[in-house]
Amino acid sequence: MKKSTVLLGILPVLLLNIPLKAQDTGSTSDLLKRIEALEAEAKKPKEWDVSVYGWVRTEYSFDSRQSAYSREYNLNLYPLDEKLDANGKDINDTGASNFLAITSRVGVRFRGQDVWGAKATGNIEADFFGNTELNKTSAGSGSSGLLRLRHASATLTWPKTAVTFGQTWYPTFVPEVFPGVANFNTGIMFNPFGWAGQVKVTQKITPELSFSLVAYKDREFQTANALGASTNSATFNSAIPTVHGQLQYKGKTVTAGAGAEYQSLKPVIESGGLASDEHVNSEMFFGYFKYANDKIIAKAYGITGGNLHHLVMIGGFAGYDNPNNPESYKPTKTSAFWFDVASAHPKIAPGAFFGYTKNSGVDAGYKNLYVRGMSGSRILDDVWRASARVDFKQNKFNITPEVEYTAANWGDTSRTATAENNMKAVGNLRGTLRVMYSF
Repeated sequence: MKKSTVLLGILPVLLLNIPLKAQDTGSTSDLLKRIEALEAEAKKPKEWDVSVYGWVRTEYSFDSRQSAYSREYNLNLYPLDEKLDANGKDINDTGASNFLAITSRVGVRFRGQDVWGAKATGNIEADFFGNTELNKTSAGSGSSGLLRLRHASATLTWPKTAVTFGQTWYPTFVPEVFPGVANFNTGIMFNPFGWAGQVKVTQKITPELSFSLVAYKDREFQTANALGASTNSATFNSAIPTVHGQLQYKGKTVTAGAGAEYQSLKPVIESGGLASDEHVNSEMFFGYFKYANDKIIAKAYGITGGNLHHLVMIGGFAGYDNPNNPESYKPTKTSAFWFDVASAHPKIAPGAFFGYTKNSGVDAGYKNLYVRGMSGSRILDDVWRASARVDFKQNKFNITPEVEYTAANWGDTSRTATAENNMKAVGNLRGTLRVMYSF
């Protein structure tokens, strides 16, 4: 900005603030110095800054078959196994639908004064998804539709090191690489999902390459409950947090990474009237890739490991009977992968998704199974999902119709917690129309 232009804009303000005394007739140079001082003051970064963001989101969905679900049929997991009545009719072969706005959300981002030479930023975010399902046996009690904490974290960022603490994404959920589906399930069952209290340290190795080390504790999503356990007691009872390490490359068009984690949970402190110090120990490995330019966005992700229940995936752990000793535990193994391809067009962006997950069971000899994907004596063998969508965008408003098909193979539970004999394939066709206005 030229000084003459600035002078014309600021001069009236200065005249109103300068006493009109005959002897006070500063020179032009003095006036320009004052203008420059005002400009410098205006350019100083704010010590505090707060911004509000979020969206209003409404979606209508229709399912052709009964499915395992969360929150009023909003988040569908897998189609339920065949259930025959006295006339041989499949009770679960019937549809469902709903019209919901509970995934609307609001968040606050904030920046404060530097701390020990680091930039300080934070984020608090909530939606209306609740934390528990409606309970039919207690007159519909539950928190569905109520405010739920998603993120509450702060980050200190130095030139090469960043430290994040609070509740935020599980480190296996990669914000840069997750399915672009319209369904609120966000690729759940195939892609890890959820938030956890944690401390995360990220170190830049090069401008593009970084390594993150995370220690976290499960919260809203957690492992299954063993006999005698209560909600999330396996995490409370464990003296050590889950430890996670991840290497990530982030370039102009490519993002890629790989990681691993170790989890040791203590399901109960008492088993069969005996004090228990038994743990379920598990490892997990994963990798991901994304390519994006102004034409296309392509993503892929793969994961394998034991006891992935806390990531809202199938599987969990098994309990083994030990005479005169507490029940012992071993994790079941689950593997999954997905890929997603979409247009990067700013107005009309079609996209497609495919995901697959497999139950690989556990050692034989178990007495109890604490897993997701089991119904009575039947258990899931595998699940796959394919979907197609078109995102119509106009400024902060978008409408996205989507069609998805989820198929599941059920079978009798074997000695190794896999599906065998009397296999049955079932499928659910879901149609979704999502409308969003972001702010």
